[in-house]
Amino acid sequence: MRHIEPKNVPVKEVFDYLLGGIGPRPVALVSTISIDDKVNLSPFSFFNAFGSNPPTVAFSPSRRLRDNTTKHTYENLKVTKECVIQAVTYAMIQQVSLASTEFAEGINEFEKSGLTPIPSDLVAPPRVSESPFQMECKLVQMIELGGKHASGNLAICEVVKFHIAEDIFVDGIINPNRIDLVARMGRDFYCRASGDAVFVVKKPITTCGVGYDHIPEFIRKSQVLTANNLGQLGNIERIPSSDEITAFIKTVTVSTSATLESFHRYERLGEYHNMLSVSLSIDKIEACERRRLLVLTAKRALDFDNHDFAWKTLLYSHTLK
Repeated sequence: MRHIEPKNVPVKEVFDYLLGGIGPRPVALVSTISIDDKVNLSPFSFFNAFGSNPPTVAFSPSRRLRDNTTKHTYENLKVTKECVIQAVTYAMIQQVSLASTEFAEGINEFEKSGLTPIPSDLVAPPRVSESPFQMECKLVQMIELGGKHASGNLAICEVVKFHIAEDIFVDGIINPNRIDLVARMGRDFYCRASGDAVFVVKKPITTCGVGYDHIPEFIRKSQVLTANNLGQLGNIERIPSSDEITAFIKTVTVSTSATLESFHRYERLGEYHNMLSVSLSIDKIEACERRRLLVLTAKRALDFDNHDFAWKTLLYSHTLK
């Protein structure tokens, strides 16, 4: 580990650590308008939501590192107290990157980036037509965080109106593959938050999970299960009983072609039910080897979020002598 106190290194180095280690960060594409009606459009990745009643978002139009000057977004927002914050999608990221260029004051970033301005309903700055998620906002408070080179300015805003494209909803919620968001990381790195990058972490439905501390020691010390696997096991609401385990094992069909080769073939295919059948049917193996196969089976079940199957398989494995 590197051990670093910010006061002992250049600000640029601290900046790189923050951007590289805190991410991926959502990107706010913010439109503002000056007191003399000049439109500005700029992206910010120090951005997130902080409450829903009232709906509150915040972003940081930080002071410039090179000369400690403030950005047009900050200046406009301080005066007019209005903005529109748009989500950034993969389909528009190159245009958004172009809008991030520090054009001279008065230059219209909509025209430079090719993004399309459309009227807002409750605030003066225009919305960005290409974004499927737009928030008209009023400034609640601007908090200055230091006033030095690269210091943040925390713009806390209340959302007064949402505009959300109908086609990004699936079953009543915004679907990550439909909205196809882009997130910012360090330097020139970005992350596309859709497809294989999206995964599900199941939570207990009604109560708290049993927790890591209730996982039996023989499971916690497994050389096969990962820390994430143990986290999955700790999220179950109730550890299966002995009777439930016995009933579960009785449902397993005997495999007539039980070999190590067939076990690993099923493992590659993710067919953990067949892995269990082979594990219990294979002849002439030591109990310790059968236990290992059962743990591998449980691990594969966890890959498919079948926590109950994994628990019963693991607990049964410990009964083998």
